Amino acid sequence: MSTAPKSQILKFAELATYQEASIVSRQITKADAGNVTLFAFDDGQELAEHSSPHDALVHILDGEAEVRLDGISYTLMAGEAIIMPANVPHALKALKKFRMLLTMIRT
Repeated sequence: MSTAPKSQILKFAELATYQEASIVSRQITKADAGNVTLFAFDDGQELAEHSSPHDALVHILDGEAEVRLDGISYTLMAGEAIIMPANVPHALKALKKFRMLLTMIRT
């Protein structure tokens, strides 16, 4: 997927629309220092547990998600965010369909 041009108004609801039984992603920007990706999870969709060598910030834009970090479950709703530390196992599940902005920080 291509990244959005810089310096423009972004309408997240249009950039990543919900699709039945799917997870949709759209890279917003990418740089050596990190990237920002928009996701739309349909109800019940999930990303299996995995880890990343980089810190990441998950910001829930709408809906409701379960974020599991190192075996601990957190329920996040619109307007809430959580930091996923590097090398910590994590997973995400849509308790209700939700959109999130993932900011990955490379060090």
